[in-house]
Amino acid sequence: MALNEEMLHTSNPPHIHSGESIPKIMWTAAGALTPACAYSVHLFGAGVLILIIVSVIAAVVAEALMQLILKRPVTAYDGSAAVTGLLLAMIMPPQASPWMAAVGSFFAIIVVKQLFGGLGLNIFNPALSARALLTVFWPEYMTTTWQKISETNVLSSFMTDTFCIPYAAIAAPVRDASPSLMQAGHNLLSGNSISPDRLYDMVPTPELLRSLLIGNAEGLVGETSVILLLAGALILFFRKIISWHIPVFFFGTVAAFTAVYYSIAGVPAFYRMVVFHCLSGGLFLGAFFMATDPVTSPVSSKGMVVFGIGCGLITCILRFWGGNPDGAAYAILLMNAFVPVIDRYIKPRVFGTGRGGRVNEKG
Repeated sequence: MALNEEMLHTSNPPHIHSGESIPKIMWTAAGALTPACAYSVHLFGAGVLILIIVSVIAAVVAEALMQLILKRPVTAYDGSAAVTGLLLAMIMPPQASPWMAAVGSFFAIIVVKQLFGGLGLNIFNPALSARALLTVFWPEYMTTTWQKISETNVLSSFMTDTFCIPYAAIAAPVRDASPSLMQAGHNLLSGNSISPDRLYDMVPTPELLRSLLIGNAEGLVGETSVILLLAGALILFFRKIISWHIPVFFFGTVAAFTAVYYSIAGVPAFYRMVVFHCLSGGLFLGAFFMATDPVTSPVSSKGMVVFGIGCGLITCILRFWGGNPDGAAYAILLMNAFVPVIDRYIKPRVFGTGRGGRVNEKG
């Protein structure tokens, strides 16, 4: 009896499916970011909501237009463009104009993503690349004109009560690119001919750390509430959309570096400064939602460890000696460029082979 040909038919790989899909992963990521976005709208007002909406719509429209122009299947509904627009809005100043978000989204999708071949082929993180472009073209809008320290901020009472600086001076825009409250306070004291040494004794207090944890602090749209960002990251962990390697070694490197730096400098309670650096700036948003991008990060676990350590080291170098006291965004972009090298030299061993790719022989 002839065998049934259908019984011998084999479909194309992969043969084992996890049940996940690009739309499911992307919309889960968008949902994980929603609590932090909602809190930012509550904190900064309806202008942030408009900024987010414009950024997302511009990204989706750019994706659909480019796919039509390049005669590719239109997949703008899969959520990848929407997540790019959402992330871009979260790393922009809360007072940024919506047209800047639209320009950034078009650049992220058209240049960084689609011209490199589309989803899965881009080298650099699209949202971070767009923010870098906006910072180069409009540095004043992206770094200085929006940064004000509100009267209710914890740092304000330190300045007015302890150093007798009038609130009018504190409320003025900070004239340095400073998403970090510590760097902002350092600049304010230096500008008023006051030694910033005492700042290191006072700022890393439980009150300020709690303020950074909850979100009562100035910052970019999506970097204010560490708790909500952590809650979103846990969703991605439990869904196994991201792994622990990059965030753990990213944070671990920053913590180790700052601990050594401040202990050598003789800063009292330097461990609080370690916590401060981990909570401030865009470290949480970058480590959990940017650096873990599967397209622009290494594929192997060992490669992820190297990537996370590199991001942490570059972040600290930029914060302490660079022109940007945050540094996490540029650290991730720089490490994106090394991903092909990391993947080339740090490969998972092929099953059944030994070191050097030699086949293991038994007997």
